[in-house]
Amino acid sequence: MDRIGERRVADAKRRLVRRVGGELRQMREDAGVSQAAVARSAGINQPYLSRIEAGNAEPSLEVLLRLGLALGADLGVRYFVNTGPRIRDHLSSAMGTEIAAVLHPRWRMTAEVAVYRPVRGVIDVVLEERDGVVTVETELDSQLHRIEQQVRWQGQKADGLALLPDQEGRRVSRLLVLRNTQGNRDAVRAARGILASVYPARTADAVASLRGDAPWPGPAIAWMNVEGGRARLLDRPPRGVMLGR
Repeated sequence: MDRIGERRVADAKRRLVRRVGGELRQMREDAGVSQAAVARSAGINQPYLSRIEAGNAEPSLEVLLRLGLALGADLGVRYFVNTGPRIRDHLSSAMGTEIAAVLHPRWRMTAEVAVYRPVRGVIDVVLEERDGVVTVETELDSQLHRIEQQVRWQGQKADGLALLPDQEGRRVSRLLVLRNTQGNRDAVRAARGILASVYPARTADAVASLRGDAPWPGPAIAWMNVEGGRARLLDRPPRGVMLGR
């Protein structure tokens, strides 16, 4: 994990420890019982419970379960899906390399841009017109899974990008770059209605804008052939895919 990732884990852990400690303290005070009584019931010492409530100790799951039992509360631990994984496969990396290789000088490209609200996530690639007002939030997907979720993630990250200070006064658009595979073609055909409403621009117009000085046409889907670790941007949708034509 990189330094940014390590810092995020540390910050999230600190917030979680403080929140849990505060909840334990609130439940204990609402019940009108002392730290000593709760600690004795949970089988821990009172100074340790004091540190937990203050957010200065990291109790194990067993200790949290013991405290919950003492206070008549159930413990729940779960993950909440946010904007998708930060881990990118080597195929997506090849797709990013191809974007950089074909991009016209009028565009400035930045990889892995973090956003923090309304959701936390990392954008694969951000493209900015150097002398214009368009910014394109770009996602590189070698394999589509749950299309509606992926579209929602991209929309949330695009909204987060628009809120960054350096994007003030700019128009944020979207580009979804897909690997040309049978599975992705089938998925796009099956979800054509949803995707057409989100990415209405022609693929050829979007690619022409990336490669040259044509104006950006709006949200679009582009395709790449990826073989042998190398990617090639296609000028139009692959055969059999009508979306974007």
